[in-house]
Amino acid sequence: MPEAPLPDLPPTPPSDPLVYLLGLSFQQLLHTFLDRLAVAGYPDLRPIHGFTLRCVAREGATSVEIAAHLGVTKQAAGQLVAYLEAHGYVERQPHRLGGRRRLVVLSARGRQHLADADVIMRRVEAEWAAPVGPERLDTVRDTLAILVRRSGPDGALPPLRPIW
Repeated sequence: MPEAPLPDLPPTPPSDPLVYLLGLSFQQLLHTFLDRLAVAGYPDLRPIHGFTLRCVAREGATSVEIAAHLGVTKQAAGQLVAYLEAHGYVERQPHRLGGRRRLVVLSARGRQHLADADVIMRRVEAEWAAPVGPERLDTVRDTLAILVRRSGPDGALPPLRPIW
């Protein structure tokens, strides 16, 4: 299948650094995504909450593990967990190793949020693919995944740590 022609836009100046263009694209995607999440019934979540929910999605995590994953202090992770718990997205359970440890796991609302968020993001990505064709967007995704995995241990994607 031939690639879709690019729309008639002025060429990107060679002086625009890649980090600038990646930052702008991330910002645009994120704002669209958050706006749609709010409409879907999740106006109380911010990016850091989504990163936290992804961290606990599989097997749960302790606040210490969440802090390490996000690159924040234990106190900040505790505040995030308290917020998410108060809003019904996570629950704290006794840890299988016992002691004072608590395992943070998704609640039914947290699982539903992640399912809804995945659908919303796929729709936003499809809109982004429309003017350039899905093949071009797949090439961008594949290229970025290769570059990012080269910097991670064992070729795995590193955690996304918000730095803003």
